[in-house]
Amino acid sequence: MPNYNWGTFSKRINIQAPVENIYEMWATSAGIEKWFLRRCEITNERGVPKHPEKPFMIGDHYLWRWHGWPDEVKEEGTILEANGHDKIKFTFGQIGAENMVCSVTIYTEGEETICEISQENIPDDEKGKTYYHIGCMTGWSFYLANLKSILEGGIDLRNKNEQLKNVINS
Repeated sequence: MPNYNWGTFSKRINIQAPVENIYEMWATSAGIEKWFLRRCEITNERGVPKHPEKPFMIGDHYLWRWHGWPDEVKEEGTILEANGHDKIKFTFGQIGAENMVCSVTIYTEGEETICEISQENIPDDEKGKTYYHIGCMTGWSFYLANLKSILEGGIDLRNKNEQLKNVINS
C-alpha cells in the first residue's frame, strides 16, 4: 500500500443509544470505567481531583489504567476539547516531545447513532506503524465494540485477569 496514511486512522460503530448517553460514557470517569478503563483519575488544571460523575473539561489531566495490565501500564494526557454534548478530544501516547491526539465524535447518520474515534499524529516509523497504528486501531476497535455491548446489553467483554495475556479483549 504505497499511499496508505500511517499517521492517522478512524474507527466508527453504530450504537443504539442516545448521543448524550454515549458522550457521558466518554466524558466522565464513572462512565469511562464502565467499558474502557479499570481506573480513571481526572484532575483539573490546578491539580484538584474531579468527582467521577463530573464531565471532563478542557485542560483536565487524566491518568488511565486498564484491566488485565499491572499498575505500571498507564496513560497520562490532557483533555483538549470537551463540548458537553458530542465531541471530546485528548492527547494520547506521548512520543518524545509530540503527542498523538484522539478525537471522539458522536452523531446521527440516518436512523443510527454513530460513535467515531480518530487518532492522528502517529509516527510513521516502524514502531509507530506497528505499535501505535495497528496496535491502537486494534485496541480501539475492541473498546468501541465493548462500549456498544455495555450500552445495548450490559455485557462487559473486557479481560480482567492480569495473568491472562495475548487476548483481544485487554
